[in-house]
This record gives sequence, structure tokens and C-alpha cells, in this order.
Amino acid sequence: MDFKDYYAILGVPPTADKKVIQKTFRQLARKHHPDVNPGNKDAEEKFKTINEAYQVLSDVKQRKKYDELRAQYQQWQQAGGRQDFDWQNWSAQPGKAARAQYTSPEDLEDLFGSESPFSDFFTSIFGQARAGGRGSGQQDIPPSPRRGRDVDYEVDLTLEEAFHGTERALEVDGHHIQASIPLGVRTGTRVRLAGRGEPGRNGGAAGDLYLIIKILPNNIFERDGDDLHFDVPVDIFTAIAGGETRIPALERPLTLTIPPRTNANRTFRLRGKGMPYLREPQKRGDLFARVKLVLPDLLTDQEVDSIRALASARQKSPSLNEVRS
Repeated sequence: MDFKDYYAILGVPPTADKKVIQKTFRQLARKHHPDVNPGNKDAEEKFKTINEAYQVLSDVKQRKKYDELRAQYQQWQQAGGRQDFDWQNWSAQPGKAARAQYTSPEDLEDLFGSESPFSDFFTSIFGQARAGGRGSGQQDIPPSPRRGRDVDYEVDLTLEEAFHGTERALEVDGHHIQASIPLGVRTGTRVRLAGRGEPGRNGGAAGDLYLIIKILPNNIFERDGDDLHFDVPVDIFTAIAGGETRIPALERPLTLTIPPRTNANRTFRLRGKGMPYLREPQKRGDLFARVKLVLPDLLTDQEVDSIRALASARQKSPSLNEVRS
């Protein structure tokens, strides 16, 4: 079993009084609280560790026992630790429960779930934690209604589904749920389904289900907020002489007019042809088409000869090579 230095965990000296310990704990708890760091397992484990240290050092009896254990453990280390440390002398008595600074067992479960947040070191030395430190001889307080936990569930969508909105049949914790996902969602959007989270306890309301949206990459379009960007292939003849080309869009294909003398990478903005706004679906972002020059699929020998002759004529006439303003 590994010894835990609770003073080092909180970053306070062994002489720190209760006010310093409490202030330090609150600062660390705010930084590493699971609600502030959703899905961050490292922060969750850090929060559990600083919580455990606080439960010991904030209680007079538990801190006294810990200080005595710590002093003996340090003496054993200084002596070289040749034999195993005698943990048995410090083990909690059978039926002995540690005191935890929580009003009820539900408070512990709300923070940490059904699994104990305390290490083997803590439970071996102080016993299993009980909220409020109630003894077994006291009359139990009737449990109060507890709201169920909120549940996060990641949903992958195509860009087309995000454009049009979609329905999804989901299975969450064994429950079948039909979810409506509005148009305009983007990666990171949280879609709330009220009352579809974990059931409440003791008559409490159910929690909510939050669908965490992730938009999958698209082969044609690149999304930037509510705008869309893509490359439109334009052959060199159309780029030189001008013309029209059909371009894709999520709603229906469009016709883009290419003016004469269009250079590569020129970008055309089509207003209102991008993604719908999430909360104002009647409004749309823009579509940006970036010209990508390509050779025609088939070039005859005659066409190649004509282009070669044109290039040769331009090389012989410096005035034709001047950059147009």
C-alpha cells in the first residue's frame, strides 16, 4: 500500500491551520472540479485526491491519527525502510467509519458516482467514508428527492444532415430514444433532450440528455462557422474567355459565371448559400468557391499546337506579356 502525503497533495505545510487548509482546498477544487473539466479523467482523479486529503486534514481526530502515522512512516524511511512498514498498527477498527464533509450519501454520489472516491490507503487507515459522520445508532433522516444525473452522448452527423436537420434513433443506457436534431448544428453543439437522462431518486425529476454533435469531414466542402468553402475546377479555356460552370451545393446545384481572364485561386462569394444559422434557420451563411485551374479532359494535337503557337507569339511580343492592371 502506498503512503499518501496529504500535505504535499494540497501544497500546505504540516503546520497549516484549518482555515489555510480549507482555503487551499477550495482553490484547488474549483480548478479541478469535474463540472469545470467535463470528460477530463486527469482532472477528475486530481479532484478525488485533493478531496481525500481535505477530508483527513480538516477533521481533528483524523488529522491527529494521520500526523502520528506520517511521523512514524518518515522515521521508518529515514532508517532505510529495510523491513516492511507495519500498517496493521494503523488499520481502522472493524466497523469504524471515516467522517466525510458531506450532508448525505447522495452528495457523494452526485460528485463521484457509485464507486468510492477514496484510495485504499484512506479506507485502510480510516475506514469506509460516511457522509455527515452519522453513527449507526442515530435515526436515519428520510432521503430527500434527488434529481437524476445529466448524460452526455456523442452523435456523429454528416454535413448534409447538419444542413437539413435529421432524426436519430439512439440507444442510451439500454433506452431507445428518438431524437430530433435541428438544422445548423456544428461540432460541439449540445442538443438538450429534457428528462431523458438518468432517472431521479426518491421521487426526484429525471436528468437531461445532451447530444454532443460531431460533424464528420466532407469530401467537397470545408466548413468555417456557417460559411462553406470549396475548390471549383475551371478549365483554362473558360478561365481565359469566360463562361459558366456548374457547382455543387448542399441544397441544389448552382451555376457560377466565370468572367474572362480569371486567375487561379480567385474566390467567388455566393451570399446566402452556406449553412443555416442554428437559432435562425431562415438565415444562411455564404458559399465561397475558389478557382482551381485544370486542363480539359481531352486536348487534341491541333489544340496543343494552337496553344504552343500562341505562347510563342507572346514570347516574341514583350508588350503582350505586360501584366494587365
